[in-house]
Amino acid sequence: MKNDKMKNQYRVNEQIRVREVRIVSDGESTVMPTRHALDMAREQGVDLVEISPNAQPPVCRLIDYSKFLYQQKKHAKEMKAKQAKVEVKEIRFGPQTDEHDYNFKLKHAQEFLNEGNKVRAYVFFRGRSILFKEQGEVLLLRFANDLEEYAKVEQLPKLDGKKMFLYLAPKKAGVVKKSQQKVDREKREAEARAPKQNVDAADAVPSNGGLLANAKVSPEALKALKGEE
Repeated sequence: MKNDKMKNQYRVNEQIRVREVRIVSDGESTVMPTRHALDMAREQGVDLVEISPNAQPPVCRLIDYSKFLYQQKKHAKEMKAKQAKVEVKEIRFGPQTDEHDYNFKLKHAQEFLNEGNKVRAYVFFRGRSILFKEQGEVLLLRFANDLEEYAKVEQLPKLDGKKMFLYLAPKKAGVVKKSQQKVDREKREAEARAPKQNVDAADAVPSNGGLLANAKVSPEALKALKGEE
């Protein structure tokens, strides 16, 4: 059934009834009467296949039709397999992860997202470390903030048992855009470098715009995050 559907998708040989067609081959194209194109196909022992009927004139190729269908089917299969390869990569933190380990995992997350994979980052609380869940929330919020050019947040930090999860999905290729938070942060950094200028840390998270605007995070974590920035 699928093969029949693909066969009926293209007009072949005498089914092509327009006056002239454009023949494409090896990066070159030639417009000619359809009857001449049919004669060429017969001489070469191949078929005249219409691959772009809406073009003016319609675009055709001289190719074995069975081979053409095989290539189309193979291409569709490869595209489907490529789409199915999107994976969820895990990044694990402790509530008191040091800076070196944090940067190492941040780099890996960037690579995962650039490859089109999703990222599930989580903080594992062992034993009494659950008392420091606000630290884990701050760490994950910082992680999301540092990846704002690469990812969008699918789920903000949420505690589930002894783990707090953050879910990130890759942004579409070519859509690397500075968030309002990043613009504001760069502005503050420039002001900080200017002489006799003092920037209040409370401005670290803008009230209108940015990755964490309108985010439902705990007051303790938000306060700590502002202090960090």
